[in-house]
Amino acid sequence: MKRNLQGHYETTTTAGEKVQAFVPAPLPPRPPIDWAPQLRDKFDQALLALGRLDSVSTLLPDTSLFLYMYVRKEAVLSSMIEGTQSSLSDLLLFELDQEPGVPLDDVREVSNYVAALDHGLRRLAEGFPLSLRLLKEIHGVLLAKGRGAAQSPGEFRRSQNWIGGTRPGNAAFVPPPAERVLECMGQLELFLHDQPEPTPVLLKAALAHVQFETIHPFLDGNGRLGRLLITLLLCEQQVLQLPMLYLSLYFKTHRQYYYELLNGVRLTGDWEAWLDFFAEAVIVTSSQAVETARQINGLATADRLEIATLGRAAPSALQVHQTLLAHPIATAGWLVAQTGLTAATVNKSLAHLQSLGIVRELTAQRRNRVFSYGKYVEIMGRGTELPGK
Repeated sequence: MKRNLQGHYETTTTAGEKVQAFVPAPLPPRPPIDWAPQLRDKFDQALLALGRLDSVSTLLPDTSLFLYMYVRKEAVLSSMIEGTQSSLSDLLLFELDQEPGVPLDDVREVSNYVAALDHGLRRLAEGFPLSLRLLKEIHGVLLAKGRGAAQSPGEFRRSQNWIGGTRPGNAAFVPPPAERVLECMGQLELFLHDQPEPTPVLLKAALAHVQFETIHPFLDGNGRLGRLLITLLLCEQQVLQLPMLYLSLYFKTHRQYYYELLNGVRLTGDWEAWLDFFAEAVIVTSSQAVETARQINGLATADRLEIATLGRAAPSALQVHQTLLAHPIATAGWLVAQTGLTAATVNKSLAHLQSLGIVRELTAQRRNRVFSYGKYVEIMGRGTELPGK
């Protein structure tokens, strides 16, 4: 359905020039969403896919190990959309206090994303509502260190920003004036809390993401937080028990179309085209996550069977292998600290795992050797590869 402009323009002066800033109308859309049979069927498929994703824990002997890596994969992908050049391996090396192969600020931004998601989920688990206060808290963690630290972490912007272009006058999109941000975000908060009317949670996540990106309430980090909002909302409403849905890879793969759809919503009110895309993203992404979990489970089972052939060395090697499932790039010293085994035992176990082709050494040095559970990193890292790497 084509509607009118979903908001209005206001003239504002910024960087010495007058521009037309867009102020979105409050949610939900008016007139209501046109639930044609095809769109309704697509949303039903998306809900079924989410149900399968939520049950993925039954596939895995230890869901927390998978989740640890899956969250880090999302952090890399979401940051890549913003131009950050950091691979999954870079992040894991950074967390080991090793030297990543990219600028430190890039990998620190990715690490901040992991911390921001953890903070949001912990607050929700404590019973704190998904609110403007919580979004600002999460933003404060997201921009706590690195390049974003000077961009008012945890505070709504007090100046005009813009998207695309070299200045406001040639920007692709100019969000609301700074003095309208709190009002717009207050209306979004009401919508999240089912005012003026209840909204099904998956539809709510789809609509709220567009509204957040349109308001662009912070000086930096809006894209990353807008994508986090989807997962946090699904977890708060208990559609997902664990933060398993991340749409960044799908948005990254279809980036140009994604931006066109957001613009189409603002200019013509074509929410239905966006909702069709969003539902497809949920279906594809959920299926990919279930398949990844299946592959990880198969790999871990096959490798345990191989390790069991080591005889007396098997128990220690299995312990090291289990620890590598949590952090598949590690130093021998880190493995000693995590397992409680002696350095000699860990090094012997790593030698056995190398001989079986399960682990390979990334460094060629006597001290601080770094090892990789290569096939595991490969499965989890699909879609996060950097060009030329």
